Amino acid sequence: MLEYLPAELYLKQYLRPVYVQPTSDLETNFITAALPGRMLEKCLAGEGLLAQMVVDKYMDHLPIHRQLQRFERVSVTISQSTSNDWMRNTLNSLTGIYELHKKQVLESSYLHADETTIRVQDENKQGKTHLGYYWVYHNSEQNLALFDYQKGRGREGPDEILKNFKGYLQTDGYGTYDDFDLRADITQLHCMAHSRRKFSEAMGNDAPRATYVLERMQVLYGVERRIKEEILQPDHIIALRQSESLPVLKELKEWILAQISIVLPKSLIGKAITYSLKRWDKLSIYTTNARLQIDNNSIEREMRPVALGRKNYMFAGSHDAAQRGAMIYSLFATCRLHKINPYNWLKDVLIMMPNYTTKNLHELLPQNWKPADNDQ
Repeated sequence: MLEYLPAELYLKQYLRPVYVQPTSDLETNFITAALPGRMLEKCLAGEGLLAQMVVDKYMDHLPIHRQLQRFERVSVTISQSTSNDWMRNTLNSLTGIYELHKKQVLESSYLHADETTIRVQDENKQGKTHLGYYWVYHNSEQNLALFDYQKGRGREGPDEILKNFKGYLQTDGYGTYDDFDLRADITQLHCMAHSRRKFSEAMGNDAPRATYVLERMQVLYGVERRIKEEILQPDHIIALRQSESLPVLKELKEWILAQISIVLPKSLIGKAITYSLKRWDKLSIYTTNARLQIDNNSIEREMRPVALGRKNYMFAGSHDAAQRGAMIYSLFATCRLHKINPYNWLKDVLIMMPNYTTKNLHELLPQNWKPADNDQ
């Protein structure tokens, strides 16, 4: 029988001995034992409580006011302003770790990129919100995810963060990414899942044509399943894709070329065909390199918590709050990718960080972290 014991809030006290040191001039010196170092020295919330509140909001999508209602049920009253201060200061303390994490993610030579929305409270207009964006970058080879908040969906955000990037960049068909294709040190490839989705949406418009494409794409995904299940080596991956996937891609391109003049351009099937044909060469690049993936599904999985969070806490309180959200989403997504309990990681980091310097702070990154004890 599986049973459950609710979480417990308790008071933790530090007893500090005070010593008297006699002196020759009849004066008395009092010496008080030092407190353990803390990231938030004057905060009345312990590291465990702070970590749990952050996990509840950003992993389990429980807004702060609902957390406070839960505390009230066990006779603990915490004001909204106090809890907001705790949350803000806790997340701000992770800035150094986030910057190190960002640097490591962007050192990769193969990134997936995508974006999603976040409502942000407008400080200048009461009751109004601004539509901001989380730009998300995923290093699928090292299982690292990076969220970067920007006020808009223009190219300024990705242009700045990827200004030194070199390698493969996998994106959907959004036009903002087209600039990267003009850079000699970047090879852009597209996402087959986005193309497949267009044809799925066209099933009600033209089932025979949509079904044909979806069935051929299923063959492509079947090859990718074999690669994962058989754990093939790079040379074998390329050989399999060249022998089985490439002929299907060529066949589909010829079929699409033949259909584009027949279907109505503004119909769903016409839009799916136009979308895919325009990007077909970039949809096929993955067959040339064993490192590359057929689609961007891995990054879309990392964006799901944001979508769930939007339905619960509705909006970020400010642009700064949205960026703090980007920091913790990055670190928690990386915890998830490395199968690390985010509460254990964050509590440990909040306790240990005062003893770390810029020289060894990288040891606290989720991908490098070793728990202080064996209870993970």
